[in-house]
Amino acid sequence: MELIDSHAHIYLEDFNDDRTQVAANAREAGLSRIYLPNIDAETIGDMLELSDGDPELFRPMMGLHPTSVDDHYTRQLETIGGWLDQRDFAAIGEIGIDLYWDKTFIKEQQEALKTQLQWAMDKNMPIVIHSRESFQEIFDVIEKVNDGSLHGIFHSFSGTVEEARHILDLGFYIGINGIVTFKNSTLDEVVRDIDLDRLVVETDAPFLAPVPRRGKRNESAWVRYIVDKIAEVKQLQAEEVAEVTTRNAKNIFLI
Repeated sequence: MELIDSHAHIYLEDFNDDRTQVAANAREAGLSRIYLPNIDAETIGDMLELSDGDPELFRPMMGLHPTSVDDHYTRQLETIGGWLDQRDFAAIGEIGIDLYWDKTFIKEQQEALKTQLQWAMDKNMPIVIHSRESFQEIFDVIEKVNDGSLHGIFHSFSGTVEEARHILDLGFYIGINGIVTFKNSTLDEVVRDIDLDRLVVETDAPFLAPVPRRGKRNESAWVRYIVDKIAEVKQLQAEEVAEVTTRNAKNIFLI
């Protein structure tokens, strides 16, 4: 069974003691690819070191995470934009707007998102969107600047069925992670409603470990629990969920 983890931060210090074993666990679980979203200028070195050391398994993205946006965000965008001109990346990500932690820099987040969306359109690259408590704000920006070519993933989706349908209408896929396994989550309603052809699976490791590993550090091998939960909700075989979501990820990242 081939699997793809479409979103994991394996380069973070949480994995410093056993990163090689985490990669081995992922391969043993059937993962053929793990996509690494960047956070900010400071994470680029560690991310590229990991992806360059094992390019068959790890593929990097390049972007500025919304929680790293402050009054000096343009300097970070200069660095990130420079890297996009130097080498190939799988996507521009992770980008977006986050209004959960802090609303201080909402205008700066909107401007940073616009800039990175323009990069994606200019380079015809997929984008990976972070959208915590900010769906409408992101929809407004996308709908204002989109020339029809924007495509990619709304990662770590935790919204409503209506918000999911809006994402599909914009031409994007929806990333499902360990949240779908949580008892207090209503994400199973979204999974039940949305066609499997528009879903991808992810871990967001080291965060959001799925049941039965909840509370522990997450890792890419555990994406199988997410596949199993989607299969349960949709009353399908896990093999079919793995096949379709893997194909979806390959289509997005142009493998």
